[in-house]
Parts: sequence; C-alpha cells; structure tokens
Amino acid sequence: MARIAPLTAVGLLALSTPSFAQELNALVWCDHTDPALVAPFEEKFGVKVNVKEYEGTAAGLAILDQSQPGDWDVMVIDAVDVGRAVEAGKLAELPADQLPTADFFPELVMEANNRVGGKTYAVTEKFGYNTISYDKTKVDPADMQDMAALTSGKYDGRIGIYDYYLPVLGIVALGQGMNTADINAESLPKLKEPLMKLRAASKQVSDVVSSQTALATGEVDIVVGGGEWLTAVLGADNPNLDWTIPKQGGLRWAQSIGVVAGTTQPDLALEFVKYIVSPEGQARLATASCYWGMPANAKAGDALTAEQKAVLRWDEQPEFLKRAQLYPIPDAATDTAMQDLWTEMLNQ
Repeated sequence: MARIAPLTAVGLLALSTPSFAQELNALVWCDHTDPALVAPFEEKFGVKVNVKEYEGTAAGLAILDQSQPGDWDVMVIDAVDVGRAVEAGKLAELPADQLPTADFFPELVMEANNRVGGKTYAVTEKFGYNTISYDKTKVDPADMQDMAALTSGKYDGRIGIYDYYLPVLGIVALGQGMNTADINAESLPKLKEPLMKLRAASKQVSDVVSSQTALATGEVDIVVGGGEWLTAVLGADNPNLDWTIPKQGGLRWAQSIGVVAGTTQPDLALEFVKYIVSPEGQARLATASCYWGMPANAKAGDALTAEQKAVLRWDEQPEFLKRAQLYPIPDAATDTAMQDLWTEMLNQ
C-alpha cells in the first residue's frame, strides 16, 4: 500500500488556486453530507466534494469491492473496523507526523485501532456514546438507569432499536454483565435470549434518521443504541429528549477517516483528512445537521459555542469516558455470527 506523501509547495499552490477543478469522492456517514462541513474545504481548494452516504462497514467495503481503483478517495469508517479495511487492502498509509493527534482527547488517539503493523491508516475524527435515548416526559428517567427496565414489560411497544448490530449487541452484553471485549463466537449465544426479549418489547428497528424521527414524533419513547448523536440535533425543537448511561454502562463509538488505497489524488485526499481533524473542521463535524457528536480534537472547544458545549456535555467527558466501553471488535467468525444473530432478530 502506497504511503501518502506530503504536498509539495507546487502542489499546495495548485490546490489553492480557484481554477483548480478537481473533484474528491468520499464514502461517508451522513454527518459529512452537511454543506456547512464540506463547503469551507471546497472553497479553499476550489474543488467539488462528492459524498456518498453508507451505513455499516460491510456496506462500505462492498461499495469499494464493486468500484474501480481510483473511484473513491476518502472513507469514513467505524474506528473498530479500520484494521478490517486495512486487511482488505482498502486504506492507504497516512503520514502520522501531519496529523494533530497530540491535541486529541488521549482516549481518542486509538492507536490500537488506527495503526496496523506500526503504520497509521486512519485518524479518529468524532466520538460519542451508544446508550439509551428517551423522552423524559413519557418515561421515568430513573428507570433509564437500569437496562432491566427495558424488558420489564412497562415499556413494551414504546422502544426503538438502532439498526446496527455492533453497538446494540454490545449494549445487550453489558446488560448481562459481559464486557464488550469478551464477545466472541463462543460467548455470543448467551446474548440471544436477552436480544430476542428486547426485540419482543420493541416497536421498530431503524436507521439513524428514522430513529431520530420516531423519537421526535413520539412514535417511540425510548431508543436503544441512541445517545447524544441522536438527541442533540433535536434538542432545540424538543428539549424533553435526553440520554443517559445506565448503571451497567454504555458503549463509546468512534469514527475514523482515511484515504482510500488506489486514489489518483492522494495529496488532495490527505488535505481533506487534515481539514476534518483541524479544530475548525472538528467543530463543524461535531455539530453537523445529521447528528452531533464529540470532536476527537480537544482544541475544537475553542471553535464551539457555550451552548454547543452544553449540549455535548463537554465538561462531563472525563467521567463519561471512564464509564463507557468500546464497540466489540469481532474477528471474522464472530462478525459473521453477530450478523447472523442480528438477522435472526430482525426476522423475529
């Protein structure tokens, strides 16, 4: 895999020229589709950023498998799946000395995820929590401190489940006293019964936007797998929406960004990555219109308003980070088994 070289002075001049008519193609999560995020980069480099939204690492890798080399330049990916993408030959090495990881929250550098074989292939850009979101006027907030309340019968038919198997199975595991790091093909069967019980108590399993809509409209009162990313963007219109980390704990999600192997414009792709993890890019990404989340770069605090920091619970992050575990990081056999169990749940 080719290492991305630093831009030369000539290259930087070309990129900064308004007549520079390149296009950058990025596989992203929905937060990167916000014009407020991409427009400053487009204006600075005179480039059009074409974004294609996807959900789930398997879907993203499938898109790359079905594409020609050079079709894609940048990819946003779940941080726990960077190694999986590298193993598949989908990400190019990044110059670690050009990434501002010294300014990151220490837990979010995540070298174990973003580095493979001593080389950097991605950088964390945003994080938050998969836990329980709810409407505090329609449920007892005290109940939300214990996962057992979800399947007690009290909230049957009022629960939505975020449709992503890794965080939800991680939450189910925590509810059973199992650490996410201990989920494997052998221990996974222990999660089948509680997962099916949660599904029986729920009304729907849905994607990001549908989960937000259901909670905002009152179609459901609780979303398992939600968090600040789901409620923050809705808070201005509905301050009754809240989220919490129950006593059993919550999951910390993190997304990374890297350059796709085979890109024909590695310099421009690297500049986009650097923009996204800059304080200004981080503040825009943290408050993107699709969903909010915490910026990995702590210096983004200088670019956030006091109101935005309050919504993100900026000052509470040290405690939240202590109470949250990372997503499960399954090997191939475990990942297949998890997806099979998830499919079985969806078909219940």
